[in-house]
Amino acid sequence: MHKHLKHTAMLVVVFGIVGLAQAAPLAITLPPETAKLRESTLPGHLIATQKCATCHSADYISYQPPGMTLQQWTAEVGKMQHVYGAPLTDDEVKKVGAYLAVAYGSAKEGELLVELKAPAAPTAASDKGDATALLNANGCLACHGIDKKIVGPAYHDIAAKYRGDTQAVSKLEASIRNGSAGKWGEVPMPPFSQLKPEEVRTLAEFVLKQ
Repeated sequence: MHKHLKHTAMLVVVFGIVGLAQAAPLAITLPPETAKLRESTLPGHLIATQKCATCHSADYISYQPPGMTLQQWTAEVGKMQHVYGAPLTDDEVKKVGAYLAVAYGSAKEGELLVELKAPAAPTAASDKGDATALLNANGCLACHGIDKKIVGPAYHDIAAKYRGDTQAVSKLEASIRNGSAGKWGEVPMPPFSQLKPEEVRTLAEFVLKQ
């Protein structure tokens, strides 16, 4: 009888430990994102870096069948726009599709239409740091509304958050230049490192005035 009770007690302890182990939360640390889109001078490369990377890894593109044509890649990007709500205009869909077809598919850059080639040098307006030209040229308004949230927060809400903060301009400049994550939800903001310092300052000051 004593041995039976001892055996039963041991089973209770063992199953109790197993139960605790199963109940304990499992912490998983994912490795940092290292995949990058293939470099290209086509304008679709910049658009894809800024917008596609907010929703999925660059590895996702590499998993697509090799040799896809311009039409197939454009259709794939169009699906992201219409089915999954990717913040892309119809013109951007064409540009991203062209870039992917050249970088990952069977298209040749020389076969593309003229309007899909790299854009001309910045206009005088963007050279002067005109906020509207910068917003449009960099696709900012596809993710941010002036007074409503789209993918990212509304500029009005950002301005309200930083109101009274003497370091607001420099903090916002850092977010624009380097990107950010976790401040306004799970969707990260990609970096806009290609912008000149004066352009970053113009955008930061514009946002804080809303």
